[in-house]
Amino acid sequence: MIVSLLTDYGRDDEFVGVCHGVIASIAPEARIIDLTHGIPRGAVRQGALVLRNTLPYIPAGVHVAVVDPQVGTERRAVALRCGDGRVLVGPDNGLLSLAWEGAGGVELAVDVTRSRHRLEPVSATFHGRDVFAPVAAHLAAGAEPADAGEPLDPETLERVELPEPQVAGDGAVAAHALAADRFGNVVLNVSHEALAGTGLTLGGEVEIEVGGEHRLATYAVTFADVPAGELIVYEDAYRMLAIAINRGDARATLGIEPGGEVVLRAR
Repeated sequence: MIVSLLTDYGRDDEFVGVCHGVIASIAPEARIIDLTHGIPRGAVRQGALVLRNTLPYIPAGVHVAVVDPQVGTERRAVALRCGDGRVLVGPDNGLLSLAWEGAGGVELAVDVTRSRHRLEPVSATFHGRDVFAPVAAHLAAGAEPADAGEPLDPETLERVELPEPQVAGDGAVAAHALAADRFGNVVLNVSHEALAGTGLTLGGEVEIEVGGEHRLATYAVTFADVPAGELIVYEDAYRMLAIAINRGDARATLGIEPGGEVVLRAR
Protein backbone atom coordinates (compact mmCIF):
# COMPACT_ATOMS: atom_id res chain seq x y z
CA MET A 1 0.00 0.00 0.00
CA ILE A 2 1.17 3.50 -0.84
CA VAL A 3 1.45 6.16 1.88
CA SER A 4 2.26 9.58 0.48
CA LEU A 5 3.40 12.53 2.58
CA LEU A 6 3.11 16.28 1.96
CA THR A 7 4.10 18.74 4.70
CA ASP A 8 5.62 22.11 5.49
CA TYR A 9 8.16 20.46 7.83
CA GLY A 10 11.22 21.04 5.65
CA ARG A 11 14.25 18.74 5.78
CA ASP A 12 16.46 20.42 8.37
CA ASP A 13 14.82 18.82 11.40
CA GLU A 14 13.82 15.29 12.37
CA PHE A 15 10.08 15.68 11.78
CA VAL A 16 9.88 13.93 8.41
CA GLY A 17 12.13 11.09 9.48
CA VAL A 18 10.13 10.46 12.64
CA CYS A 19 6.89 10.28 10.64
CA HIS A 20 8.57 7.77 8.31
CA GLY A 21 9.62 5.76 11.33
CA VAL A 22 6.13 5.70 12.85
CA ILE A 23 4.61 4.51 9.58
CA ALA A 24 7.29 1.87 9.07
CA SER A 25 6.84 0.56 12.60
CA ILE A 26 3.10 0.04 12.14
CA ALA A 27 2.96 -0.84 8.44
CA PRO A 28 6.38 -2.18 7.44
CA GLU A 29 5.09 -3.27 4.02
CA ALA A 30 3.87 0.23 3.12
CA ARG A 31 5.74 2.15 0.44
CA ILE A 32 6.23 5.77 1.49
CA ILE A 33 6.35 8.46 -1.19
CA ASP A 34 7.40 11.98 -0.23
CA LEU A 35 5.47 14.41 -2.42
CA THR A 36 7.16 17.41 -0.83
CA HIS A 37 8.11 18.80 2.56
CA GLY A 38 8.85 22.24 1.14
CA ILE A 39 5.43 23.86 1.39
CA PRO A 40 5.98 27.31 2.95
CA ARG A 41 5.20 27.31 6.66
CA GLY A 42 1.46 27.49 7.25
CA ALA A 43 0.64 27.93 3.54
CA VAL A 44 -2.56 25.88 3.55
CA ARG A 45 -3.77 27.01 0.13
CA GLN A 46 -0.45 26.27 -1.55
CA GLY A 47 -0.39 22.86 0.11
CA ALA A 48 -3.92 22.19 -1.12
CA LEU A 49 -2.94 23.13 -4.67
CA VAL A 50 0.16 20.92 -4.66
CA LEU A 51 -1.80 17.98 -3.23
CA ARG A 52 -4.50 18.38 -5.90
CA ASN A 53 -1.95 18.65 -8.71
CA THR A 54 0.24 15.72 -7.70
CA LEU A 55 -2.21 13.01 -6.59
CA PRO A 56 -3.31 12.06 -10.13
CA TYR A 57 0.28 10.92 -10.72
CA ILE A 58 0.50 8.84 -7.53
CA PRO A 59 -1.01 5.34 -7.13
CA ALA A 60 -4.15 5.34 -5.00
CA GLY A 61 -3.40 4.72 -1.35
CA VAL A 62 -3.35 6.66 1.90
CA HIS A 63 -2.31 10.27 1.40
CA VAL A 64 -1.18 12.32 4.39
CA ALA A 65 -0.97 16.11 4.22
CA VAL A 66 0.17 18.23 7.16
CA VAL A 67 0.21 22.01 6.86
CA ASP A 68 -1.30 22.80 10.19
CA PRO A 69 -0.94 26.31 11.64
CA GLN A 70 -3.80 25.55 14.07
CA VAL A 71 -2.19 22.44 15.57
CA GLY A 72 -3.11 22.11 19.23
CA THR A 73 -6.40 24.00 18.86
CA GLU A 74 -9.92 22.65 18.46
CA ARG A 75 -9.51 22.08 14.73
CA ARG A 76 -10.32 18.48 13.80
CA ALA A 77 -8.01 15.80 12.46
CA VAL A 78 -9.78 13.83 9.74
CA ALA A 79 -9.55 10.76 7.52
CA LEU A 80 -11.60 10.79 4.32
CA ARG A 81 -12.37 8.01 1.88
CA CYS A 82 -12.84 9.37 -1.62
CA GLY A 83 -14.86 8.09 -4.53
CA ASP A 84 -11.79 6.82 -6.38
CA GLY A 85 -10.65 4.76 -3.38
CA ARG A 86 -8.01 7.13 -2.06
CA VAL A 87 -7.90 7.91 1.65
CA LEU A 88 -6.84 11.41 2.69
CA VAL A 89 -5.54 12.10 6.21
CA GLY A 90 -4.79 15.51 7.65
CA PRO A 91 -6.12 18.56 9.50
CA ASP A 92 -9.60 19.83 8.75
CA ASN A 93 -8.49 23.26 7.58
CA GLY A 94 -9.18 23.06 3.85
CA LEU A 95 -5.84 21.43 3.03
CA LEU A 96 -7.50 18.28 1.69
CA SER A 97 -10.43 19.91 -0.07
CA LEU A 98 -9.02 20.50 -3.58
CA ALA A 99 -7.69 16.94 -3.65
CA TRP A 100 -10.98 15.31 -2.72
CA GLU A 101 -12.77 17.31 -5.41
CA GLY A 102 -10.51 15.66 -7.98
CA ALA A 103 -10.78 12.22 -6.37
CA GLY A 104 -14.49 11.64 -6.73
CA GLY A 105 -15.65 13.55 -3.67
CA VAL A 106 -15.85 12.37 -0.06
CA GLU A 107 -17.73 9.11 0.50
CA LEU A 108 -16.83 8.73 4.18
CA ALA A 109 -15.44 11.20 6.71
CA VAL A 110 -14.26 10.48 10.25
CA ASP A 111 -12.81 12.63 13.00
CA VAL A 112 -9.55 10.94 14.05
CA THR A 113 -8.52 13.52 16.64
CA ARG A 114 -9.02 10.90 19.38
CA SER A 115 -8.55 7.86 17.19
CA ARG A 116 -7.71 4.56 18.84
CA HIS A 117 -4.78 4.39 16.39
CA ARG A 118 -3.03 7.53 17.65
CA LEU A 119 0.13 7.41 19.73
CA GLU A 120 -0.03 8.24 23.42
CA PRO A 121 0.72 10.66 24.91
CA VAL A 122 -0.25 13.03 22.11
CA SER A 123 1.96 16.09 21.73
CA ALA A 124 0.08 19.38 21.42
CA THR A 125 2.42 20.47 18.61
CA PHE A 126 3.38 17.32 16.65
CA HIS A 127 0.18 15.71 15.41
CA GLY A 128 2.06 14.57 12.31
CA ARG A 129 3.85 12.03 14.47
CA ASP A 130 1.17 11.23 17.03
CA VAL A 131 -2.07 11.37 15.03
CA PHE A 132 -1.72 11.57 11.26
CA ALA A 133 1.19 9.16 10.72
CA PRO A 134 -0.12 6.33 12.94
CA VAL A 135 -3.68 6.66 11.65
CA ALA A 136 -2.41 6.56 8.06
CA ALA A 137 -0.20 3.57 8.82
CA HIS A 138 -3.03 1.55 10.34
CA LEU A 139 -5.24 2.35 7.35
CA ALA A 140 -2.46 1.29 4.99
CA ALA A 141 -2.15 -1.94 6.96
CA GLY A 142 -5.81 -2.73 6.37
CA ALA A 143 -7.78 -0.98 9.11
CA GLU A 144 -11.16 0.38 8.03
CA PRO A 145 -11.53 4.16 7.88
CA ALA A 146 -14.94 3.90 9.56
CA ASP A 147 -13.27 2.35 12.62
CA ALA A 148 -10.54 5.00 12.86
CA GLY A 149 -12.66 7.69 14.49
CA GLU A 150 -16.04 9.31 14.91
CA PRO A 151 -18.25 9.79 11.82
CA LEU A 152 -18.53 13.26 10.30
CA ASP A 153 -20.90 14.87 7.86
CA PRO A 154 -18.73 15.66 4.80
CA GLU A 155 -20.67 18.90 4.36
CA THR A 156 -19.12 20.23 7.58
CA LEU A 157 -15.54 19.85 6.33
CA GLU A 158 -13.49 23.01 5.80
CA ARG A 159 -12.74 24.01 2.22
CA VAL A 160 -10.23 26.20 0.46
CA GLU A 161 -11.94 28.66 -1.85
CA LEU A 162 -9.92 29.77 -4.86
CA PRO A 163 -10.64 33.18 -6.42
CA GLU A 164 -12.03 33.20 -9.95
CA PRO A 165 -10.38 35.26 -12.69
CA GLN A 166 -12.44 38.06 -14.21
CA VAL A 167 -12.35 38.86 -17.93
CA ALA A 168 -13.26 42.47 -18.82
CA GLY A 169 -14.97 43.57 -22.01
CA ASP A 170 -11.62 44.53 -23.56
CA GLY A 171 -10.21 41.06 -22.84
CA ALA A 172 -8.12 42.10 -19.84
CA VAL A 173 -7.83 39.29 -17.32
CA ALA A 174 -7.87 40.21 -13.62
CA ALA A 175 -6.15 37.23 -12.04
CA HIS A 176 -4.63 36.34 -8.68
CA ALA A 177 -1.34 34.68 -7.83
CA LEU A 178 -2.00 31.31 -6.24
CA ALA A 179 1.54 30.18 -5.46
CA ALA A 180 5.19 30.56 -6.40
CA ASP A 181 7.83 27.85 -6.70
CA ARG A 182 11.46 28.05 -5.63
CA PHE A 183 12.46 29.31 -9.08
CA GLY A 184 10.22 32.34 -8.65
CA ASN A 185 7.67 31.19 -11.22
CA VAL A 186 4.21 32.46 -10.24
CA VAL A 187 1.07 30.38 -10.82
CA LEU A 188 -2.15 32.27 -11.56
CA ASN A 189 -5.78 31.24 -11.10
CA VAL A 190 -6.30 31.13 -14.86
CA SER A 191 -6.91 27.78 -16.53
CA HIS A 192 -6.51 27.02 -20.21
CA GLU A 193 -10.28 27.15 -20.63
CA ALA A 194 -10.50 30.65 -19.12
CA LEU A 195 -8.44 32.18 -21.94
CA ALA A 196 -11.33 32.27 -24.40
CA GLY A 197 -12.06 35.83 -25.43
CA THR A 198 -8.89 37.30 -23.91
CA GLY A 199 -6.93 37.68 -27.14
CA LEU A 200 -3.92 35.98 -25.57
CA THR A 201 -2.22 33.91 -28.28
CA LEU A 202 1.01 31.97 -28.43
CA GLY A 203 3.85 34.15 -29.58
CA GLY A 204 1.96 37.34 -28.83
CA GLU A 205 2.86 40.12 -26.42
CA VAL A 206 1.20 40.32 -23.02
CA GLU A 207 1.10 43.38 -20.80
CA ILE A 208 1.44 42.44 -17.13
CA GLU A 209 0.19 44.92 -14.53
CA VAL A 210 1.17 44.43 -10.88
CA GLY A 211 0.66 47.16 -8.29
CA GLY A 212 0.26 49.83 -10.97
CA GLU A 213 3.52 48.86 -12.71
CA HIS A 214 3.39 47.60 -16.31
CA ARG A 215 5.76 45.13 -17.97
CA LEU A 216 5.73 43.34 -21.32
CA ALA A 217 6.03 39.58 -21.65
CA THR A 218 5.72 36.97 -24.40
CA TYR A 219 3.05 34.30 -24.28
CA ALA A 220 5.33 31.31 -24.89
CA VAL A 221 5.50 27.55 -24.56
CA THR A 222 8.70 27.31 -22.55
CA PHE A 223 11.39 29.47 -20.96
CA ALA A 224 13.90 29.16 -23.82
CA ASP A 225 11.42 30.78 -26.21
CA VAL A 226 12.68 34.17 -24.99
CA PRO A 227 16.18 35.51 -24.26
CA ALA A 228 17.60 35.22 -20.75
CA GLY A 229 16.11 37.84 -18.44
CA GLU A 230 12.89 38.22 -20.44
CA LEU A 231 9.38 37.70 -19.05
CA ILE A 232 7.08 34.97 -20.32
CA VAL A 233 3.49 33.96 -19.69
CA TYR A 234 3.03 30.22 -20.19
CA GLU A 235 0.89 27.23 -19.27
CA ASP A 236 2.52 25.24 -16.48
CA ALA A 237 2.58 21.45 -16.17
CA TYR A 238 -0.96 21.50 -14.71
CA ARG A 239 -2.38 23.74 -17.49
CA MET A 240 -2.61 26.84 -15.32
CA LEU A 241 -1.27 30.16 -16.57
CA ALA A 242 2.00 31.20 -14.96
CA ILE A 243 4.55 34.02 -15.15
CA ALA A 244 8.28 33.43 -15.27
CA ILE A 245 11.56 35.07 -16.24
CA ASN A 246 13.95 32.97 -18.28
CA ARG A 247 16.81 32.31 -15.84
CA GLY A 248 15.32 34.84 -13.44
CA ASP A 249 12.86 35.25 -10.57
CA ALA A 250 9.47 36.66 -11.60
CA ARG A 251 8.12 36.75 -8.06
CA ALA A 252 10.94 38.95 -6.79
CA THR A 253 11.26 41.07 -9.92
CA LEU A 254 7.56 41.90 -10.17
CA GLY A 255 6.87 41.90 -6.43
CA ILE A 256 4.09 39.33 -6.77
CA GLU A 257 3.00 37.60 -3.57
CA PRO A 258 0.47 34.75 -3.29
CA GLY A 259 -2.99 36.31 -3.23
CA GLY A 260 -1.86 39.41 -5.09
CA GLU A 261 -3.72 40.69 -8.14
CA VAL A 262 -2.20 40.47 -11.61
CA VAL A 263 -3.84 41.98 -14.71
CA LEU A 264 -2.99 40.55 -18.12
CA ARG A 265 -3.76 42.26 -21.44
CA ALA A 266 -3.03 41.11 -24.96
CA ARG A 267 -0.98 43.65 -26.92
